[in-house]
Amino acid sequence: MKKILFLPLLQMQSGHHQVAEALMDLLKKHTDNLTVKKIDLLSYTNKSLEKVITNGYLSWIRYAPETYNLAYKSFFYAPSSKDHSYKLYQHLFLKKTEQLLAEEKPDLIVCTHGFPSFLVSKLKMKGKCNVPVINVYTDFFINNVWGREGIDAHFLPSQQVKEKLSRKYQIPNQRMFVTGIPVHEEITKNDSRNKHNHRPKILLSGGNSGLGGILKLADELKRSTHVDYLVLCGNNKKLYNEILSWEREHIKPLPYLSSRSEMNRLYEEVDAIVTKPGGVTISEAMQKGLPIFVHSALPGQEEINLQYLKDHGLVFELDQETSLEKQLDGVLQDPKKMKCWGQAIAAYQKGIELEEPEKLVELIKTVLDEKTSSVPSGIVRRSNVYQRAGA
Repeated sequence: MKKILFLPLLQMQSGHHQVAEALMDLLKKHTDNLTVKKIDLLSYTNKSLEKVITNGYLSWIRYAPETYNLAYKSFFYAPSSKDHSYKLYQHLFLKKTEQLLAEEKPDLIVCTHGFPSFLVSKLKMKGKCNVPVINVYTDFFINNVWGREGIDAHFLPSQQVKEKLSRKYQIPNQRMFVTGIPVHEEITKNDSRNKHNHRPKILLSGGNSGLGGILKLADELKRSTHVDYLVLCGNNKKLYNEILSWEREHIKPLPYLSSRSEMNRLYEEVDAIVTKPGGVTISEAMQKGLPIFVHSALPGQEEINLQYLKDHGLVFELDQETSLEKQLDGVLQDPKKMKCWGQAIAAYQKGIELEEPEKLVELIKTVLDEKTSSVPSGIVRRSNVYQRAGA
């Protein structure tokens, strides 16, 4: 039985884990001869170090977002960034990565975070890893950490990213596949949404930690007379209890939902979503055909995501100084704006080359079956991939 090893980063729930779990569940459902396993490299290396890095990251973006944003864009997104930026990491982590692969003996490696991809790429180029590798990107852009050499397949979020990889890094077309950011199979696709005849129902979501800025909207939400709100509080129990204490029938706080089928039902119950521009949440909302309003963005990755999404007309950015409900009504009740948004979503989805779950499974199995020793630089033969994937 062959084994696929998934490599996200850090223990906290994030898009890297959600995408890995979506693909793992997909493979478990549609295949019967594979073993899948997910390991966080930092915890494997040193659990205490992982906690320090996680807490440091959360504190940094909370208390000094401007400096985090500057650091991220300077070191991980700027065009001039070079490999020497990461040499401090290599000595500590390369041997641990090599050790992990020796212990797990995977037949395929799937990286859903740039740092494991960077390390595995280094090992492949040193001749210390001959296992095929897939990069699965979880944002609407690619930073400079991701490994490129020796990577057998790239699962890309958009045609624009595909064109950039081809132009900037000369990655062969036969190794690149536009899959969108993978979402769980239980988040079903809505080709068109039924207009509800009831009061508009809006989902407020801020990721696993809860919508931190919701309390700034407290007075406006309490005064609302014609809109119902469902607030995903994630693991933020303080926020959940605060909203519960308001005792308003039209505002319902929800705890963290681990069930994808529950999330799918929730998406189908609402008319729009107010959220942050995380890759997975945005992709799920697009899958469901939900109008997307962005209330804020974390520094670094989410700010870059937001710029892409705005440039392509995929989301509506909210003005913090203007009434939330006026902005929601100004879009949802405007046929012209809704038509333009619908066309933008359709154009994005048209660029996805492999969307059906079965084809995605076939593509992964094809890469798994490739003999990298006979394929220079880990190149996947695209004609064979598409033949087997049914494209």
